[in-house]
Amino acid sequence: MSSAHGQNALQGLEAYCHHDHHYHDGDRFGRLFPDLAPLFTDPRALERLGAHGGPMDDGNANTRSQTVAVGHVFFGQFVDHDVTLDVSSSLDAVNDPTETRNVRTPTLDLDCIYGPGPEAAPYLYHQGGDFQGAKLITGADFGIGPHAADDLMRIGQLAVIGDARNDENRVISQIQLAMIRFHNKMCDQVRADQGTSGHDLFEEARRLTMWHYQWCVVHDFLAQICGEGAITRILTEGRRYYRPKTPFIPVEFSVAGYRFGHSMVPMKIQVQQGDPAFELFGAVLGRGFDPVTDPRAVVDMHELFDTYEGRNVARSGRVDGLMASDLLRLPVRVDANRMSLATRNMVRGQSFLLPAGETVARSMGRPEAEIEQISDAARLAEAGLAGGTPLWFYLLKEAELIGRENLDGTRMPGEGLGPVGATIVGETIIGLIELDPRSWLGANRNWRPMQRDDQPGVEISTVGHMVTYG
Repeated sequence: MSSAHGQNALQGLEAYCHHDHHYHDGDRFGRLFPDLAPLFTDPRALERLGAHGGPMDDGNANTRSQTVAVGHVFFGQFVDHDVTLDVSSSLDAVNDPTETRNVRTPTLDLDCIYGPGPEAAPYLYHQGGDFQGAKLITGADFGIGPHAADDLMRIGQLAVIGDARNDENRVISQIQLAMIRFHNKMCDQVRADQGTSGHDLFEEARRLTMWHYQWCVVHDFLAQICGEGAITRILTEGRRYYRPKTPFIPVEFSVAGYRFGHSMVPMKIQVQQGDPAFELFGAVLGRGFDPVTDPRAVVDMHELFDTYEGRNVARSGRVDGLMASDLLRLPVRVDANRMSLATRNMVRGQSFLLPAGETVARSMGRPEAEIEQISDAARLAEAGLAGGTPLWFYLLKEAELIGRENLDGTRMPGEGLGPVGATIVGETIIGLIELDPRSWLGANRNWRPMQRDDQPGVEISTVGHMVTYG
């Protein structure tokens, strides 16, 4: 959501902007609850709450989820980079969502993989042979160095990909590589089945890649994060709050609801079977935006996601009001009072005039006793929140105390988002898919994923089955 990711606006996306734009056209952010009053919190209270060593610091306790595979934290980051990029808002000004440009297309169309396509970005694609203009390039095609075959295509340190943010840590760069390989696998299968080439081959492979990706987002990722109960209700009863005519990104989602993953990030992660867990930003996995230089940094996706291999996959952190100590003291040059990612999230929410979590919960008709329970816990953490809880922190405490809704209506505190958070996140993402006429939900709601040709009976219906197929 910020230029700190190191990403500039992509060339060619100006076509999505015009002089008489309205944010529902998708090139600007917007609001789910435009009529709710904004919350003001004394910035000093936000600094105390998010301080290193403060009430949100988990002291490196590293408390893990029981159910959510660790890979979903990074896959969630990948999804975020697919639908949002804000390079113009400021922490030190009031930001109007309708004047804040979203450089990404606000649909799950994998433009972070495809860029503006083979004609506008030919450097991302094969330029000869049977798959000219169809397959995406990787380090295996033109890379340099002993580990290039297991890396993205690079020019020096720079990854040649549709969104540079997908190289900011080793795990997400390897997910980017896995998705490129999945598209290329679809190219192989479409050419074998239909004999097509060029533009037609690319379009059909892209459709299959997008639809499998969207299916996995809804039926695996959202089911894990929002709960099967909430997602089933949205799919069967419809969206109640996110109901635009054309897709856009609401700030209640991008600035608050979808930042749940910051509480789940592990500082160490095991990426190969039998190896120890390595620091996410360390000597083996690297500091981000750099090539693979150690064979131990090549990520085995079976170690991150539940797959047909049935390995003992590490779990993510819990969704709660705590964060890893390292994230509350960022190693970047910023305002000394804002070196905490937690504080920056809440300051950003205030800059976008987000309403209090209690206000949003009441507008959704949540029980007053539930709201008071969450509000009391927030005030206990920081007395300066007596007037209301920043939406982002409210949703974390709601997840911690109420939790994810199972299909039978029971809840699992700390295992996923609570009712308000799940509604904001679930309705927005499902809405972005439903409102795209090119998507699975927008074009053919009777479609179902294909089976893997290397594992009979295994559908490509989970993130793990998708990122290990290519």
